[in-house]
Amino acid sequence: MRHRIRRDTQEDYAYVANALNDCGVDVVSLHFEPEIWGGQDGAYVLDFVRTLHVPFVVTMHSIWPEPTAFQRLIVAELVQSAEASVVMSQSGVELMARAYGIDPRRIDIIPHGVSSLPLVAPDTVKPRLSLQGKAIILSFGLLAPGKGFESVIEAMPAVVKAVPSARYMILGATSPEVVGSEGEVYRATLEAQVNSLGLTEQVKFVDRFVGRVELGTWLEAADVFVSPSPNLGRTVSGTLASAMGAGKAIVSTPFAYASEMLAGGRGRLVPPADPAAFAAAITELLLDADLRASMGKLAYDHSRGMVWWEVGHKYRSTFDRAIRANAEKRTAPNRNRVIGVA
Repeated sequence: MRHRIRRDTQEDYAYVANALNDCGVDVVSLHFEPEIWGGQDGAYVLDFVRTLHVPFVVTMHSIWPEPTAFQRLIVAELVQSAEASVVMSQSGVELMARAYGIDPRRIDIIPHGVSSLPLVAPDTVKPRLSLQGKAIILSFGLLAPGKGFESVIEAMPAVVKAVPSARYMILGATSPEVVGSEGEVYRATLEAQVNSLGLTEQVKFVDRFVGRVELGTWLEAADVFVSPSPNLGRTVSGTLASAMGAGKAIVSTPFAYASEMLAGGRGRLVPPADPAAFAAAITELLLDADLRASMGKLAYDHSRGMVWWEVGHKYRSTFDRAIRANAEKRTAPNRNRVIGVA
């Protein structure tokens, strides 16, 4: 890594853009997630693209479902400045058209990438995590408020009553931003909820970052994956995509991405903040091995176009098109020039 943008140091943005202008790269891949770019709503990204002369492709991760005028301005300038724009779902295309007025023909759909994991029986993997004999329910990702873990924890007494071996594993460290603003208050709140429900043996927190290989092991060992997000406008979820890539039976709230990806029997959708609905769906799957297997196979088959090398091929095609389009613009005659005739 030769250059690094410090998120909150505004002068870094133009500096790195100029460095890219001078180093001979053909195309820049820019990923826009507002929280990782500095300024209000990630607006420092515009300092970067306004200075950049190299063609770039922008991939939109989080897309504001109800943008402010300022947020709409940021997205519009990114898309207008880019040679190509990418979202990860059809619901993302529809949101960009509806909320931002962007022509869907300007947008490529390239799915969120997933690791190429084999489709295995969870019981063959559980001993590697000392979880043999347990029915494993898994959620993973950075721990932060607003992800819905409370609803699944509240559902667990009913799940355990029906399936005494059930264990809910919440895998992942607390979000660095949350730690920076409030420490581990949120994790402590969840742990207090677990204690009050008498679930200290049935709900476990794995409080650390895990690498790709270890995450794959956890996914392979899980019987049911749960995505409880109450944010119904989400148009992508890396955790849900990863669970599909591992062939998991999935229970999720009906946020936009989940509704699209789990259609056709590829998962169960339940209302957000509804512990009874979570309990019913999770219990049904834990008690029916054939249903788990068939649902997981549908999700696995659907995700084959999402493995990383397939995603890489799609991006390469988009990058090549962006390079060609930029070259054509540079060599096209200037139709707007004024020619004086004496």
